[in-house]
Amino acid sequence: MPNIALELGKQSASFGVSSAYGEQQDVDGVRIIPVALSWSGFGGGSDDAGNGGGGGGGWAVPLGAYIRRGDDIRFEPNVVSLLAVAIPFVFFAGRALSRVIRALKK
Repeated sequence: MPNIALELGKQSASFGVSSAYGEQQDVDGVRIIPVALSWSGFGGGSDDAGNGGGGGGGWAVPLGAYIRRGDDIRFEPNVVSLLAVAIPFVFFAGRALSRVIRALKK
């Protein structure tokens, strides 16, 4: 039986850069390279009887895109995903900070 961890490692070797930076697209002379924040995890195991299994999962948040027009290149953020991530983060960070301040006052 092959080592599950080695097989998963071989298959996921190209996930990093290709999942964070998409394939470039050329639209009307403008080059667009999408950028995302991605995470993935894998696991596997087996027992003494030779039964084994594995699985994995992940997520990606589109951050924006690099836009190139001629010699000019700039990053344009994806405002919708920024708000989708920032609003819950600010909410929970604010609640945590208020509880820390309240605990320090006692």
